[in-house]
Order: sequence, then structure tokens, then C-alpha cells
Amino acid sequence: MTTQSGNYRTFTETPDVHDIWEQVATLRRPVPYRTAKMWMNALSTIRPRLCGAERHIPPLPGLTPNGRRVIVMQGITKDIIPPNVADGMKLVLMIGDIRLKEELTGVAGDVYILDASVATAAHFAKFTPAIVKKFLVCVQEAYPVKLKEVHVVNVSPLVDTIINFAKPFLKEKIRNRIFCHPDGFESLYKYIPQEMLPSEYGGYAGPIDVIHREWVKKLDSYTEWFKEQEDMKADESKRPGKPKTHDDLFGLEGSFRQFRRGEKGKSCVCEVKMQAAELRLLLPER
Repeated sequence: MTTQSGNYRTFTETPDVHDIWEQVATLRRPVPYRTAKMWMNALSTIRPRLCGAERHIPPLPGLTPNGRRVIVMQGITKDIIPPNVADGMKLVLMIGDIRLKEELTGVAGDVYILDASVATAAHFAKFTPAIVKKFLVCVQEAYPVKLKEVHVVNVSPLVDTIINFAKPFLKEKIRNRIFCHPDGFESLYKYIPQEMLPSEYGGYAGPIDVIHREWVKKLDSYTEWFKEQEDMKADESKRPGKPKTHDDLFGLEGSFRQFRRGEKGKSCVCEVKMQAAELRLLLPER
């Protein structure tokens, strides 16, 4: 029997739980990109790289009146540019894994608060289309918790660019759930009670750093469990039909948008347009 709380079914009781676990295992299967840095693998807590002082990503205590969990994502300073944004994405997935293990009764979806107060062009440059796409495939396809709302606070002109950059990678229903709060936090309180929010956002739940440090302790306590999870991968040789490849999951590193050829016997230009850049290849005369 499936129990349901709002729009979220508990992970172990979801009717399509086999599909979810299959996708998780498939994403953990060794593929070329995985040898570099893939998020569904090598999730062991690595300090201070993953739990360092350059970011706060804690789920907040308690639930909203409609049963949703709130997660804050906040950079600490403009002066620190993370060398690898995949580390922050790993941390998000590690916290998600712990929540799936501990939230046995389920929640009615997730609400994210994205704090853009320290976002700069240098931060934004770290988010390549390939990295964003891979992360969103993991989040949208391999986790059963529904994303209900995304609230962007401390908005700057750069934020519009970032949002427009990310939207093509999001499902339409998620794009429609993004809300910006350019004029303080009063409009945020219409969605999230002040009692739940950290003091930095006019709330009464205490400093965000204290909440974050509690989650760092929890991550440390799960170190051995994460190591065990790394061994869970899909055996593609046993999959009915065609095995899934890296390109099946994530596509090519750049999507082919245009391919133009000149008249026969003349040189031509092949345009390969990717989401964030254009690559032009000059083909030789035939």
C-alpha cells in the first residue's frame, strides 16, 4: 500500500520505486565523466572541501504548514570562488540521500531559498551547461521528492542572467515555480513562516551557521554509509533491451543545433551551437 502526504510518497513505498532505484544505480555506473567528477559517486564526506566555510546548504528544522521542507542555499563571501562547483552539488545530493533515509513519513515537497547576495560573474562562470545538465538529470530523474518552489532572495541584476541560463535545463512546471523577491523578505513570508527562517532572513530559527554546522555533524556521522552506497551500481549487461550509456543519460556535451553545408565543391561552415557557446568548424573543400 502506498501512503501519501500531499504530493510526496515515501521513498520506500513509491509505486515506481524500482524505476527510481534503477536510475540511481545507473547514474552511479562507471562512465567516462565519472572518472572526472560525477555526483552520484564518491559521496564520502571530504572535509574541508565539501563541508567548507564557503557555503551554507542546510535543510531547515520543521515543515511549512502544507508539509514542505525548506532548504537554504547561501554563499558566504564574494571573495571565495569555489574551484569546483561539483563539490557543492555533491553536498546537495549527500544531504538528499540522508533525508531519503531519515524522512520515513515523507514530506509534501521541497522548497528552496537561493540567496544571491554574494553571486558574481566569477561564480556564474563556474556553472557550465554540461555541469548544470548532469546535476539536474540527477535531481529531476533519480530523486522522488518533488520540487515545489524556488525563492530567490537578495536579487541582483546578475540573477536574471543566471535564471535565464538555467531555465532551458528545467522542466516547464519547475520553471513556473521560480519566484524572485527583489524588495526584501516580506513577500517571502507569504510562502514560508518567519518561525522557520534563519535570523538572516528576519526569521526566528536562529543563525543559519548554527543550522548548517548541525548538518555537517550529521554528514560526518554518515561517512561509512556513503562509502557503502558507492558500491551500488547498475549492471548494464542484465538490462532488457539496449543498455543505457553516458550519452543516453546526459546527451552529448554540446547539442547540435545547426548543421549548414555549402554547395557541392565549395568550402562550407559547420555550426555546432551549444547552450552557452558556439563552436565553428571550417570544413575543407571537397
